Amino acid sequence: MTLAVRVPEDLSARVPAEQRGPGRGRDDVRLLVSRGTAVAHHVFRELPSLLRAGDLLVVNTSPTLAAAVDGRIGHTRVVVHFSTRGDDGRWAVELRDPDGRGTTRARAGGPAGTPVRLAGGARLVLEEPLSPGSGRLWWARVEGGTGAGGGVPGLLREYGRPIRYSYTERDQPLSVYQTVFALASAGGAGSAEMPSAARPFTAGLVAALVSRGVQFAPVTLHTGVASAEVHEPPYPERFAVPEASARLINAARAGGGRVIGVGTTAVRAVESAAGTDGVVRAREGWTDLVVTPERGVGVVDGLLTGLHEPEASHLLMLEAVAGRAAIDRGYDEALRGRYLWHEFGDVHLLLPS
Repeated sequence: MTLAVRVPEDLSARVPAEQRGPGRGRDDVRLLVSRGTAVAHHVFRELPSLLRAGDLLVVNTSPTLAAAVDGRIGHTRVVVHFSTRGDDGRWAVELRDPDGRGTTRARAGGPAGTPVRLAGGARLVLEEPLSPGSGRLWWARVEGGTGAGGGVPGLLREYGRPIRYSYTERDQPLSVYQTVFALASAGGAGSAEMPSAARPFTAGLVAALVSRGVQFAPVTLHTGVASAEVHEPPYPERFAVPEASARLINAARAGGGRVIGVGTTAVRAVESAAGTDGVVRAREGWTDLVVTPERGVGVVDGLLTGLHEPEASHLLMLEAVAGRAAIDRGYDEALRGRYLWHEFGDVHLLLPS
């Protein structure tokens, strides 16, 4: 799905909401609400009044990693984006060129055997492309290094910084990229980029939702680096749906509550744990599920998500949840209302009509 719209550069959120003025918080973003093709405009802190007792929000607990590390290939500076840890200890990585403004631009990966010197004496060696015909992401092995705690997690803790793209104004501390639902994972696992749909939630807003009878079901999906330039579909990612969350989701559906995914990552996880009978069961491992209109959704009734680029592959999931007409109408309204895009921007709630 590609939207026939153009997003002006000045609609990119350059800093988080809480840095745009005194007294502002994370929940000071705007909330576009779509019920079919009907659209309403709110602020995010009004979310409790838009949901009802018995509704359930599926949230992703994956923490954001400081996944960008400086390196050198010979005398050439590069930036390594650590994306996904494989079962064999290798990492999927993307090499990018520094652009002189604190961010990066795309760079061709490879060839196999290319060594990259990293901080702390670590050495990364590219081994093979993540998928045939794609040179953006490569499986690589990291050797040596003196990062805190050892291995890649220690390297990231000691020398890493959050991945940042050119539309942002400046570097931010890692805490800015953590959601209120983030939990430390065993072995230092996490997401290369923030599960940003959950960023506007605050502890106070969660309490207000719970007080109104809205439930939360935590799941985990460790998301890899986005395909910012070419908008590739998502590749396999590690996920887990616990037994308790599966029970909560099934009970909400049986009781007439709406199941709403907070972000595309939460939807990918829960739909990966659903059987052909529509029942969600505890499951963990890797998912290669790509939710499309043809595949449809079997569990979620709604989706809370950021605003995506017109060519983004995530739009297929939005269309699967709400239909093409709702997405077209919502994005027309977002542009007309000058909503802000990207991870620090405004959010879009898609509910059944």
